[in-house]
Amino acid sequence: MLSRIAESLFWIGRYVERAEDTARILEVQLQLMVEDPSLDIPTTCDEVLAIMGAPVQAGEIVGTAELLQRLAYDPDSPASIHATLRATREVARRARETMSTSMWEAVNTTWRAIPSGRFESMQPSVAFSWVRDRAALINGTADATMPRDEGWQFLMLGRSIERADMTARLVSAASVSASSAWSTSLRASGGYESFLRTYNGLETDRKAAEFLVLDRLFPRSVVFALSRAEQCLENLESAGQRAGFQNEAQRLLGRTRAELEYRALADVLNDLPHEMERLQRTCALATDAVTRRYFAGSVATIWNPGRW
Repeated sequence: MLSRIAESLFWIGRYVERAEDTARILEVQLQLMVEDPSLDIPTTCDEVLAIMGAPVQAGEIVGTAELLQRLAYDPDSPASIHATLRATREVARRARETMSTSMWEAVNTTWRAIPSGRFESMQPSVAFSWVRDRAALINGTADATMPRDEGWQFLMLGRSIERADMTARLVSAASVSASSAWSTSLRASGGYESFLRTYNGLETDRKAAEFLVLDRLFPRSVVFALSRAEQCLENLESAGQRAGFQNEAQRLLGRTRAELEYRALADVLNDLPHEMERLQRTCALATDAVTRRYFAGSVATIWNPGRW
């Protein structure tokens, strides 16, 4: 496969996942700010921006309007839904010849709602629900129309790495916040009901962390996303490697996944902020490795320069 096409499909997977996860986080946090009058709004906004790798400057006070502008509507903010959906459309245009007509239309129609002003004119709750629906449409159309060839593997690889990164951000923020943050993180990941069924309604911070980080069946857990990314990389290699891994990205992701799964649960949960920061760094390094190996002449796209 042409490296240009492979790179485009990889980033479509990442950008669509990023837009959806950003909408999920904003939707839950805004609802929480409305329902809980005792909540400190500037502090909550600071925490959400920190999750997204866009912390406020020292002494800066950010309210709900500024939060929405930075993470939803600002075309110049790399963490915003606007910028992410614009990037999705641009990379999709470069891979147009390998995409089905229905998938291209799903991506293009989604983007057209942004510059037209329709997205920004919606009520925030409606806008975030719309983003989740459009992401589901794009992903569902890809699932229904793409052959399970190399292009599909790159799409799923990008989605899986992004999902692991975003879940790590949620877990890291929850681990240093109030206890109610775990319930918020579960809802933002779309896993609250699944969590209650898994643990028979027994909700504790420890079990919530275990579910979001280590559950092998929940598709947005860190371990599930890392395992899926590993599988994609294994499928992309034409010949089996009898000893070790020549694929640096596979080695990085596999080692991190194994360390999370095989270490004692208490060891992982006792230092979650450090573990999740290390995981985010691994996702960035794996993206660099994928870029070097498969995308000839490219430079890895950077979301948050200088974060690490």
